[in-house]
Amino acid sequence: MGPVKCLLDTCTFLWLAQQPSQISAAAAAVIDDPANGLGVSEVSLMEVVLKHAAGRLPLPDAPRVWIPERLEFHQLQLLSLTPEVIYRCGELPQVYADPFDRLLAAHAIEAGMVVISPDRFLSLLGASRVW
Repeated sequence: MGPVKCLLDTCTFLWLAQQPSQISAAAAAVIDDPANGLGVSEVSLMEVVLKHAAGRLPLPDAPRVWIPERLEFHQLQLLSLTPEVIYRCGELPQVYADPFDRLLAAHAIEAGMVVISPDRFLSLLGASRVW
């Protein structure tokens, strides 16, 4: 398989940064391949910030410090939301309502990326997925 553009699900980003043993062998192989491009959506940035603010996601530092450090350390590109991603989110099948997952699936579809995620709902929404 040639180089793949990959979008890390929020949980995958968190596991990569804090608990890499939680990542499947297949997903780790894709992440570890230097030929592959790895990105994190601004959707995940928002999800981490909101869950941390609500006290549901402890982090070793404030999100505005911790997230950029982890992105740089793991050489992950932060991917901006576009109007096309937001429109696509509303056009996806109504099989799953979680707005973060819907936006991540839409982002992957619009950017032609594979999502690295254990969440099968992303596949039901039409995103290509590896786990």
